[in-house]
Amino acid sequence: MALEFTDSNFQTEVLDSDKLSVIDFWAEWCGPCRAIGPVIEDLSKDYAGKVNVGKVNVDQNPQLSINYGITSIPAILFIKNGQVVDKQVGAAPRAILEKKIQTNL
Repeated sequence: MALEFTDSNFQTEVLDSDKLSVIDFWAEWCGPCRAIGPVIEDLSKDYAGKVNVGKVNVDQNPQLSINYGITSIPAILFIKNGQVVDKQVGAAPRAILEKKIQTNL
């Protein structure tokens, strides 16, 4: 199950982690976000223990969206050692997301 990242836990769960984190910025009302949701869930299972895979609801956590300049969703950030190392804006096939994960592991 994908983790839920929030304004309050993002520092400890993502920025302070020694693992790659894949963060899906999404909203309930966003059709493409709902379409990519199952892919994010699958990745969280496939990379359990190796990669932190989670979601940020932009409506409930506006500060994170502001901090990372999220203006269009879905937006998926790849963060390692506290830094954004890659990003994907818009829904993308699983293969593209997996390639980005493998590149940054």
